[in-house]
Amino acid sequence: MGRVFTPPRALALAALPVVALLGVAAFAPLPFTLAQPGTTANVLGDDHGTPVISIKGTPTRPTEGELRMTTIVATGPKEDVGIGDVVDSWFRTDRAVLPHDSVYPTGGSEKEIEQHNLDDMTKSQDAAADAALNYLGRKPGSVDITLHLADVGGPSAGLFFALGIVDKLDGDGSGGDLTGGRTVAGTGTIDADGDVGAVGGVSLKTQAARRDGATVFLVPKAECSEAKSELPKGLRLIPVKTLKDAVNSLRALDRGGKIPSC
Repeated sequence: MGRVFTPPRALALAALPVVALLGVAAFAPLPFTLAQPGTTANVLGDDHGTPVISIKGTPTRPTEGELRMTTIVATGPKEDVGIGDVVDSWFRTDRAVLPHDSVYPTGGSEKEIEQHNLDDMTKSQDAAADAALNYLGRKPGSVDITLHLADVGGPSAGLFFALGIVDKLDGDGSGGDLTGGRTVAGTGTIDADGDVGAVGGVSLKTQAARRDGATVFLVPKAECSEAKSELPKGLRLIPVKTLKDAVNSLRALDRGGKIPSC
């Protein structure tokens, strides 16, 4: 993600024809959405007093460390963004200007958009549970898995829900924690086969991760370049394409194995 999708030259050219148009542009809303680093949540912990991941029907293990899913905060779908907002965000590393339709592709009312995002989250949770059980060689539906995370929509927590389930059921596969006691953050969609997909706002999510204590960030491999663009000091990027990639890389952190990098 760049800070602004429209290149500076294009902005300059747009200002050439008539000075009066600048006055109009200064007050006219633009088809952009402003975004900034949002909250993070430890999927191995609680959300408002309720475990984010609850598993019944099979033994689970206590966990150490944290697996933090990350978010961005964006202006509302009906909120106007003016040229002053765009220019201000251009010079800030903790802000991004995104095409409105890339953040709210479905259109509709705020209520309809919110419901769409919640539906995406529900589908993501179902896929994460299936991906984790498939990875562990268990039949999907063999245990009762409930995922709870209030006030968050969209599919981008899928990878971390799956990792959390794996950690609670199997850890690193050798009696230890998948996190190695670290605070690990990241993002990525997931499907039932364990394939990790790209998401939006990666360069902002790395900032949220480091702010909340993460030292490792798992990123969809296709978004390595974006993740590096504003990478905070002290945060290690690890690209992943599948749930298996993510698990193997986390295991290798403690075992001295080979770990991919962006």
